[in-house]
Amino acid sequence: MTTLGGAGRETGHAARLKIRGGAHRLPTAGLAPGYVQGNLAVLPASLAADFHRFCHQNPKPCPLLAASEPGDPRLPTLGADLDIRTDVPRYRVWRHGELVEEVDDLKKVWRDDLVAFVLGCSFSFEEALIENGLELRHISCGSNVPMYRTSIQTAPAGPFHGPMVVSMRPFKPADAIRAVQVTSRFPSVHGAPVHLGKPEMIGIEDIAKPDYGDAVPVRDDELPVFWACGVTPQSVIATVKPEFSITHAPGYMLVTDLLNARLAVL
Repeated sequence: MTTLGGAGRETGHAARLKIRGGAHRLPTAGLAPGYVQGNLAVLPASLAADFHRFCHQNPKPCPLLAASEPGDPRLPTLGADLDIRTDVPRYRVWRHGELVEEVDDLKKVWRDDLVAFVLGCSFSFEEALIENGLELRHISCGSNVPMYRTSIQTAPAGPFHGPMVVSMRPFKPADAIRAVQVTSRFPSVHGAPVHLGKPEMIGIEDIAKPDYGDAVPVRDDELPVFWACGVTPQSVIATVKPEFSITHAPGYMLVTDLLNARLAVL
């Protein structure tokens, strides 16, 4: 079994085995560098077609990487020996739009009618930002990226609708321009930012109080830069209130066998 990637780096497969065995229960930022990580949304098959359409109509916050067959925990296009029931460090279980518990695996709650959707994650473009010499404040602070519900409405599909969630990273203006250029090359993992500057223009009242993740300092000479975020389905679930659903806990992602470099476009 190969557990190391190029230059001795841990592979996505090795990271999943570590998570599955209970050896990693922390946020996955920095785990298996170079490998694509994904957001998770799991819904009953009766809602799967509408959610699939919702993702296609909202590719910025919900860039769809793969969807499973009903009841099948495997996603072979994302990784060998991948089991969606065990390979995320922390899951959230929702009933009628209310968060009822967080669990380490889905074995007790998995059903034969469930369809798993994996969406692109900003951790992929963060690697490219770091390679371009840009500081990511949440990494410097050793915290989770701050995420906010906004006044930006997603395009509805069937019952699915609701506000977009964004993640924020502060940069000096010149670095913000570079960040736009870098992330524009990664449309399958949220692409370019959706907003730069004043947070109140997108309905964020207090940047020091994120709805998800952790607050980070924004200095006087910096702009807050906002990207569409794969936590948006959790905001939509709270709005739509399906009878049962599962998501990842924010920051606790699925590590795949895909390489970030393969997602870049020229």
